[in-house]
Amino acid sequence: MKRILALVLAAALIVAVFAGCSGKKSGGSDANKASDKPLVVGYSNFSSKFSPFFAETAYDQDVATMTSVALLDIDRQGAVVEKGKTGETRPYNGKDYKYNGLADLTITTNKDGTVDYDFDLRDDVTFSDGEKLTADDVIFSMYVLSDPTYDGSSTFFAQPIKGMEEYRSGMDTLFNLITAAGRDNKDFSKWDEETQKALWADLDQASEKYAQQIVDFCIAEGYNKEGDSVAACAANWGYELKADATAKDFFDEMLKAYDGDYATLSSTEIDGTDLTSLFDLMEGYDKYTKGIETGKSAANIAGIQKTGDYSLKVTLTEVDATAIYNLGVTVAPLHYYGDKAKYDYANNKFGFDKGDLSTVRAKTTEPMGAGPYKFQKFENGTIYFESNDKYFKGAPKTKNLQFKESNDKDKLNGVATGTIDITDPSYSQDTAKAICAQNSNGEVTGDKITTDTVDNLGYGYLGISAKAVNVKGEAGSDASKNLRKAFATIFSVYRDVTVDSYYGDGASVINYPISNTSWAAPQKTDADYAVAFSKDADGKDIYTSDMNQDAKAEAALKATLGFFEKAGYTVKDGKVTAAPEGAKMEYEVWIPADGSGDHPSFMMLNLAKDALAKIGIKLNVKDLADSSELWTAIEADQVPMWCAAWGATPDPDMYQVYYSGIGTKNEPGGSNYMYDIADKELDKLILDARKSMDQSYRKQMYKSCLDIIVDWAVEVPVYQRQNAIIFSTERVKMDTVTPDITTYYNWYAEIENIELN
Repeated sequence: MKRILALVLAAALIVAVFAGCSGKKSGGSDANKASDKPLVVGYSNFSSKFSPFFAETAYDQDVATMTSVALLDIDRQGAVVEKGKTGETRPYNGKDYKYNGLADLTITTNKDGTVDYDFDLRDDVTFSDGEKLTADDVIFSMYVLSDPTYDGSSTFFAQPIKGMEEYRSGMDTLFNLITAAGRDNKDFSKWDEETQKALWADLDQASEKYAQQIVDFCIAEGYNKEGDSVAACAANWGYELKADATAKDFFDEMLKAYDGDYATLSSTEIDGTDLTSLFDLMEGYDKYTKGIETGKSAANIAGIQKTGDYSLKVTLTEVDATAIYNLGVTVAPLHYYGDKAKYDYANNKFGFDKGDLSTVRAKTTEPMGAGPYKFQKFENGTIYFESNDKYFKGAPKTKNLQFKESNDKDKLNGVATGTIDITDPSYSQDTAKAICAQNSNGEVTGDKITTDTVDNLGYGYLGISAKAVNVKGEAGSDASKNLRKAFATIFSVYRDVTVDSYYGDGASVINYPISNTSWAAPQKTDADYAVAFSKDADGKDIYTSDMNQDAKAEAALKATLGFFEKAGYTVKDGKVTAAPEGAKMEYEVWIPADGSGDHPSFMMLNLAKDALAKIGIKLNVKDLADSSELWTAIEADQVPMWCAAWGATPDPDMYQVYYSGIGTKNEPGGSNYMYDIADKELDKLILDARKSMDQSYRKQMYKSCLDIIVDWAVEVPVYQRQNAIIFSTERVKMDTVTPDITTYYNWYAEIENIELN
């Protein structure tokens, strides 16, 4: 359940389209805009962490985005714009678009293997209070994100920046040190006994509240009934407790699962909800975030150098193609979030005392920057913004902006009745029909409501564990691959009918384990593009162009039987009669379909189950009411096959999911524990692609990676769904909305141009 919620969070203002009706944008009228009429956007609940450094939810991050500018921007295809200051024109969807940003970037690979990122900033950008934005503000922002006590969501400090490790060493937070020392600690050389007792008392109180809010959430959301025990609610959250367990017992069990890591527990367990973090529940948590020296450290980060009033250089110790996405930090005003009196670059002073981010944390609820809008207040569930007339891309055409908290069921109604202009209702077929009913043309885009759809940043798949599905325990053997290809082939033939039945026009079948949103995704026009698992055990095409679905299913089953035979199964009279060593006649596939079959891949599994039964193989479909069971069981190597969805990032780096780390300390690496791939060639290709800045070369490397993954048959790519956002066609002048909205270039990318009718 909590992982489903996390996916909901990550979607922010984009949601899945399941409907079959369709339509294109319609332009608004040319009526003069009312200068004071607010543009109202319907949002899910905020957590009041509107800081560019400490925002946790996507909704809070959007608030910070309205008031801020980033060092680097990305284009409609998710590629970084490297000439923002100069202006850069790039094609998309048959049109040329010019991108302007804060800085020009020059990347230089040095002979010693280090890489320089030189940033040349515009000199005409001011923050909303009139102060100029300079290189000092960028450096201040980078040092906040690099501080040893920084505990926000940014991973800037994890980049291979020269001198970063030396700067962050020798210091830890008071919280981390005390909790690591334990309750019985008697060494008070770095803190006193009173502080230690106070922290544990605050933490115990917060821990119980943290667990209790999860219990209350489960009941409020209908996962449990009113009056259910803590143990019953914990079970729905993925934890097994004694019947008389208390909220404290619940928290202790969670802490045990995270090996005592309070920070990871706090963020992970409530990820995707509007529940309060553990640290926000602590009385005076900020006083425990202060850094305590534990050893020696560098006075500065050698790889961050100021080269002029409006320029700086960041040096990486190695080539890392993914780092560029983390270097484009949000530039926060030093004079607002820090202390100008504590900034002296030449003397290693960067706007705050190292290990003390109290001045930065103090501004968490009131963001300020150089973005298109100025934050005014958060009151009665509505965030009020006013246009920043000093915005370097031009003052917004709509003076007032509001982000309004709205229940999901009220979002569509809000657009229909005129209280909301833009929002993101959860899209079901019923919701889509309701939108169609609002428009006189009976489509999802018409005179009342405009629906804009883009591919989701992620994709649905069926996973197969090489550790659980193999012959003789040899996961990478030809026999084992043929066994997995047998299942993959029969699953694949039912993808089209399944996806069409569940999503209609709101999704499409994909043939490679990568989101269509990625620039590295193979295209149907590519010469070597292939339909997944469409060749038999002899390498011949399974299907012909004149086959209907029934004929394809019959051909796929014949090919499946051939793969079983090549895997070492005994086949007689068109049926499998015996399995080879280490393989089985019966396998199980898990699917988190709420116990009711509500999942995009559910039909595919049952059709495959019926087909396999005809040739003597039994497939058991395990429909989970509690999705958390799936991930716990996968981690315990208890799931042979399963259905789920991957989230994606703008860069298609495959290290986290597919790198095995053979012969290294990372074996197996990343999320590869799910698949248990062990392929040296795949590892080399992934690392080679990471070490190149050439996108065409990287695309070639990733295509080879995808071919290897498909050959291992550990992942069957199933569907690419779409997301959507709806606009009031009556109130929003649609021809002023950001054109060609994409997964990476969302509706507010050019919010300064949006006008109301």
